[in-house]
Amino acid sequence: MHKIKKRFSTKINAIGLPILALIWVGFFWGTTWIASKEGVRYIPGIQMAAIRQFIAGLLYILFFLVTKAPWPKGKQWKTIVILAVLNFTLSNGLSTAGVKYISSGLGAIIAAIFPIWVVLISFFRGERIAKLAVTGTLISFVGICVIFYEHLGDFLIPDFRLGIILSVIATITWAFGTLYTRKKAASFNPYFSLGLQMFISGLLLFAYNGATGISVNLSEIPINTWYAIAYLVIVGSLITFTIFIYSLQNLPPEVSSLYAYMNPVVAVLLGSIIFDETLSISIALGGIVTLFGLYLVNQSLRRSRKKTNILIK
Repeated sequence: MHKIKKRFSTKINAIGLPILALIWVGFFWGTTWIASKEGVRYIPGIQMAAIRQFIAGLLYILFFLVTKAPWPKGKQWKTIVILAVLNFTLSNGLSTAGVKYISSGLGAIIAAIFPIWVVLISFFRGERIAKLAVTGTLISFVGICVIFYEHLGDFLIPDFRLGIILSVIATITWAFGTLYTRKKAASFNPYFSLGLQMFISGLLLFAYNGATGISVNLSEIPINTWYAIAYLVIVGSLITFTIFIYSLQNLPPEVSSLYAYMNPVVAVLLGSIIFDETLSISIALGGIVTLFGLYLVNQSLRRSRKKTNILIK
């Protein structure tokens, strides 16, 4: 009986926890869109990103200082700096800057391209990817396009070109950063590395704000914006980024990236509840198509797990 319980517990941990982690990331990073929308009403998006990353990174660093964790050495710093630039400075900075020039709906569609970049990069690196997972990924992207179909025509608006370019580059840098994180996670404490990345990127973004003079005086930032920043720091960065690293370590890259399809759906639903934004039939149909695509990817993951278990036996 004890052996059966142990096997069941191991199976749940091997499959269940990483999937639950992915669902957590998909849901709560979807809520950060709402917090960001509230926060950028009064301050520039890049300044808010700088404050968020600086505070979250500092809290990470203080925790590891208290626990006396070893600091990175030699080439480990190179990895941390590269990830800080890819994951936070470029990806977060460019996407924030890009939203200024495009509609939010178009931004959601472009953000959903990220999992496709992950699949393409993994394919060209010679990694084997299940056909069912690729099919599910593409179907989920179609679902996002259905949700925001009214904004598809925005791609043809000349004034949006700069925003589109910046946003697409942001998704590419995030895809490379995600795969690089997965590859280098074992070389140094990934959570300490995450804190250092946030801190470094916060300093870089503060430097950009200072050079361009676009910052708002801290004393002039309203309390609602600080509440939004606090939510982004605690839930968006400290908790959810930690869970995201766990999902990266325990799921294939084409699966762990699928939270990008959950985010817009969650944001749309919460937007209708909090901001009284309308829900349409296209949103409902797109949500169903997106969830079906995610189901196919989950089935692909289950099949690969079963094949692995058979080989082990």
